[in-house]
Amino acid sequence: MQKAPELMTTAEVAEYLRLGERTVYDLVRRKSIPCSRVSGKLLFPRRLIDMWIEREVAMEGPDLSEPPPIVAGSSDPLLEWALRESGSGLAILSEGSGEGLSRLARGEAMAAAMHLRDSDSGEYNLPALREAGGLYDAVLLHWAWRQQGLLVAPGNPLNIRSLSDLAKSKGRLVLRQSGAGAQQLLLHLLSESGLTLGSLHTLERPALTESDVASFIADGEADCGLAIASVAAHYRLDFVPLVQERFDIAVRRRAYFQQPLQALFAFIRTPSFAAKAKALGGYDISESGKVLDAG
Repeated sequence: MQKAPELMTTAEVAEYLRLGERTVYDLVRRKSIPCSRVSGKLLFPRRLIDMWIEREVAMEGPDLSEPPPIVAGSSDPLLEWALRESGSGLAILSEGSGEGLSRLARGEAMAAAMHLRDSDSGEYNLPALREAGGLYDAVLLHWAWRQQGLLVAPGNPLNIRSLSDLAKSKGRLVLRQSGAGAQQLLLHLLSESGLTLGSLHTLERPALTESDVASFIADGEADCGLAIASVAAHYRLDFVPLVQERFDIAVRRRAYFQQPLQALFAFIRTPSFAAKAKALGGYDISESGKVLDAG
């Protein structure tokens, strides 16, 4: 049997679903099936149709409980702003990428925000999602590319330009909690530089969010810490760029079609979202909303 095209017409999707075209038109009229209208013609992305089928199958199963409307995992200023402005009704629970995935698997969150870099391949998020237990039905949605680097005091008084400079300066580094994407990234970057955590002067108490990293530095408790460019700008700290990272949102497939996530991902296509990303700085949103293959 010939594989269905990535974008199907009404006739093609009717054949794919083994339904009559009139039934497909009725589903479109009731906004019950994912589709796009281009120049008056209906098109059905096969990937979203497959997700829709899985959602309908899942809804027929014995467990109809829904997770709370929470985005758990990593913190991100643009995401937190968009959750408020989009009217999605979703709350944020920032505990680090690893804990976010765990909450998603346990049914304690509708989505998990994450930026986990695989130590072997260097790929972001997909390896962690594939390895997470109980998330066979999850899909990854791209949020943004972000500039990640070292936050330092205004004027960069220790003249830190790299992790090697940090080791030589004996500057105080505030860490993130175990399981946080930023902490995993730091360990990866240290390894690339031939350094270890033992090479650095680190604080005993970790920062639980990137905003907490900025607060440590602004209050004089630390000289630097790993966070994104937009956080540095917000707290008027200097920023030493180290890498561009991918920030994504993992969801269970049926949840993608529910109102909270639909409202959020519809909002990212608005001019106000693009303007906010530009104002915050350090974001590339050219691929925001892209569905990434988790299979």
